[in-house]
Amino acid sequence: MSKQAQKLHPTIRPFYPDAKPIPTEAKNASLNTLSHKVQESQGEDLEQARHNLLWKLMGEYIPAEKDSVQLSFVNHMEYTLARSRFNLDAFSSYLAVSYSVRDRLIELFNDTQEYFISSKAKQVYYVSAEFLVGRFLRNALLNLELEDLYRKSLAELDVSLDQIYNEEYDPGLGNGGLGRLAACFMDSLATLNLPGWGYGLMYSFGMFKQIIGADGSQLEIPDYWLNFGDPWRIQKPTVCHQVHFYGRCENGVWKPSLTINAVANDFLIPGFGTDNTLALRLWSSKPTVELDEEKFRGGDYFQAITMKQRCENLTSVLYPNDNTYEGKEMRLMQEYFMSSASLQDIIRRLKTHQKQDIRQLPKYAAIQLNDTHPTVMVAECLRILMDEEDMGLLEALEITRKVFSYTCHTLMPEALEKWDVPMFQNMLPRHLEIIYQLNQYYLDDVRAKYHVTDDVIRNLSIIEESNPKKVRMANLAVIGSHMVNGVAAIHSELMKIYVFKDFAQLEPKKFINKTNGVTIRRWLHHCNPALSQIINRVVGDEKWALNAEGLTALTKKQDDPNFIAEWEAVKLANKQHLAELVKKTTGVELNPEKQLFDIQVKRIHEYKRQQLNIFSIIYRYLNILEMTPAERAKLVPRAMIFGGKAAPGYYAAKKLIKLINNVAKVVNADKNIGDLLKVVYIPNYNVSAAEIIIPGTDVCEQISTAGTEASGTSNMKFAFNGGLIIGTHDGANIEIGDAIGNENVFFFGEVAENVDTYRAAAEHPIPAGLRRVFDTIRTGLFGDVNEYECLIYPVEHGDNYLVAKDFEDYLDAQRRCDEAYKNKEEWTKMSIASTANMARFSSDRTITEYANEVWGIHECKLPVVEPIEASGVQQMGVGSVGGSLRRHQSAAFAEQAPSSNGPTLSKGTYGSLSRKSQIPVPAAQPVQDSKNDDHDGEIEIDYN
Repeated sequence: MSKQAQKLHPTIRPFYPDAKPIPTEAKNASLNTLSHKVQESQGEDLEQARHNLLWKLMGEYIPAEKDSVQLSFVNHMEYTLARSRFNLDAFSSYLAVSYSVRDRLIELFNDTQEYFISSKAKQVYYVSAEFLVGRFLRNALLNLELEDLYRKSLAELDVSLDQIYNEEYDPGLGNGGLGRLAACFMDSLATLNLPGWGYGLMYSFGMFKQIIGADGSQLEIPDYWLNFGDPWRIQKPTVCHQVHFYGRCENGVWKPSLTINAVANDFLIPGFGTDNTLALRLWSSKPTVELDEEKFRGGDYFQAITMKQRCENLTSVLYPNDNTYEGKEMRLMQEYFMSSASLQDIIRRLKTHQKQDIRQLPKYAAIQLNDTHPTVMVAECLRILMDEEDMGLLEALEITRKVFSYTCHTLMPEALEKWDVPMFQNMLPRHLEIIYQLNQYYLDDVRAKYHVTDDVIRNLSIIEESNPKKVRMANLAVIGSHMVNGVAAIHSELMKIYVFKDFAQLEPKKFINKTNGVTIRRWLHHCNPALSQIINRVVGDEKWALNAEGLTALTKKQDDPNFIAEWEAVKLANKQHLAELVKKTTGVELNPEKQLFDIQVKRIHEYKRQQLNIFSIIYRYLNILEMTPAERAKLVPRAMIFGGKAAPGYYAAKKLIKLINNVAKVVNADKNIGDLLKVVYIPNYNVSAAEIIIPGTDVCEQISTAGTEASGTSNMKFAFNGGLIIGTHDGANIEIGDAIGNENVFFFGEVAENVDTYRAAAEHPIPAGLRRVFDTIRTGLFGDVNEYECLIYPVEHGDNYLVAKDFEDYLDAQRRCDEAYKNKEEWTKMSIASTANMARFSSDRTITEYANEVWGIHECKLPVVEPIEASGVQQMGVGSVGGSLRRHQSAAFAEQAPSSNGPTLSKGTYGSLSRKSQIPVPAAQPVQDSKNDDHDGEIEIDYN
């Protein structure tokens, strides 16, 4: 509930569903009177009387008052959880509080959706295989500006809000930067009042929970994050679409042999500084028939439920291991399942809510494909338009291209998905026919318009002529989209040069850059409250959390000794919190006051070069052993902290984790080293851990091989929190250096344009220091020598990731970092400069650019109704009279809705900065009846 809503007198909401002026009878009569009226009425009068009563029952927002919070909490404890309100354990208290907060989100979400529909607003649909959302409770309370109210209200019931925060499980809905970016984008969409939805999959077990075995190896166990339910998940069994697989095609008619139901699960995403609330819709797989009745009657109970289990397993795990045929098949099934269900839902919304013909889809929908996982959606769209809407290929392709845009997140060839044609044909036979038809049309069109070679045609083709042939999903996305973007300036240029060279030469305007960003609500305001408080004092209020340009005010304090001391104190407190996490998860004790905290937390991959980091740590350890006491006294003590998961089938990455942990065992047990060097590996790195790690970081490692990291977003999170960067000229590091000053980044290493030349060289010398490291590993000091050859051999034979090439320059960057840290005042000035100049890397800026330049969507902010005399309506289920009346509803706002040519968002402000505005509600106008249409393969009751 917004602060503005708390200040307003109770405000009457427009009448629904007729959208007529609110009858005087409904406004002034009591619930008792209206109830009697229903009992006495007949015919049209009965319908009107029911509408009056329904409006009156839900006329108010849940009040933002202590009594309301407490009553809602105990109601959910007793009625939702069936627990005694006199026995409040921590986990049950977390659930009850979450349901209480969710009630408020549901009100706002329903009103937001009604307003979008009545406004006939074009919406964006962000489709992603993962959404790494993190915990919901605190984020929701902070965005709703209710944390203080809930903390004080619950304290009277002997419930600690801070304690129950830790009862929430991190949702297993994502893994790395791709999923976290999607979550940041959803936060920005809601905060900027932009109409949209997120679409993905409802994973039962996530990727996996990482534990570190006694020998230092990564062990994967299921992530049972849903074992005790999830209060933020709103299951919608009435929103269900049928998705088909396998079978055969006869004369262009698909006859599938397997059908699975996609059932909606919604997670609500509140905006900050606004009442607008969006939804992330995730699909769970369910059987169309619960069991095989014939087998059940025959007593074969296990076989009777086999199909049910197979269907439900489809959305069990994020990224099945694709080292086997079965794993590849399940991954493709997941991607098509997500794509088909999401597209059916989008089209249903167009036809049911907007009452529009399918040819109007580009006017009402923009679909953003987040990487190659959902790109089969292009083929599915063509299939629906051609087979179900009776269009020809050209008309279907024109509509499809206007709707879709595609984000490429990689320069790594192996990350651009390709599917074997035989497997694709077996699973999606009709889609393969359409892909061949599209491919033939596109290549013929290119030949007719341009003078191109056969090599160019081969590169442009959706079908790779290998053995077996493969379907190139990235090429399908490029051909079926009107816009393709990279995610950092250097990445977008390299993408045009290497990944989509021939496409970019034919259609250069199709390829653009949209540098990634992160939400500063979660990644500064929420995760670093102490730093946020001193920023508030400098800026004047919290407006910087809505417009990151406000952070530039910190520059005027950069030379203030008192402010520098305050900044250092906040950093030390955050380092102490991080040290507590390290102690709890690894047992290793750190020294926050003396040690420089050096962090590398991200997915484990050779191109991200955790091996370069651990090799340098071994080098540092060997040097310390040889130093005199006088030399040691000059050293900056270091705590080297790692975290991140390796894919279960990625052998080298898993051995790298084992090496890091075994180096840690040796170093941390060496009493001759003490606090001069500690090495730790935090297991099961996730969003909640990141919210502690990032504020407590002195310097972070962004050391990918130049030209391999698309953008990276962890670099942005660290920099917003004043963590400095040791990094290569790669991804967003370059743009961060441009923004905060290259003098505030410890750059090193080869640049991207020279990488190919180095790789092609006949020899790749190993520096003496690195050779010594390899020799030490091969002595067995850190365990079985043979296990680490997969890390050493590639460096000695080809050095594909430039570990040998960059090693000495990397050591020099570390030395420069140490020297800078010795001067704490100058170091802190660099830290302040980092935070002050990071505005460009807010995801609000990124989303504003997408909205204006790619999607063509406009701000659609819930209006605030003029306050009028209170009606004294009682809020059912809360028991409090008064409060803030619900003030948004359906077509009553249609006259205020932005047109399709409405104002674009300002790049300077990134949308509305406050909830202060009060917009009068126009007289309600009649609208078309919105009864649901019938559609094959779906059940639909809920208007959302």
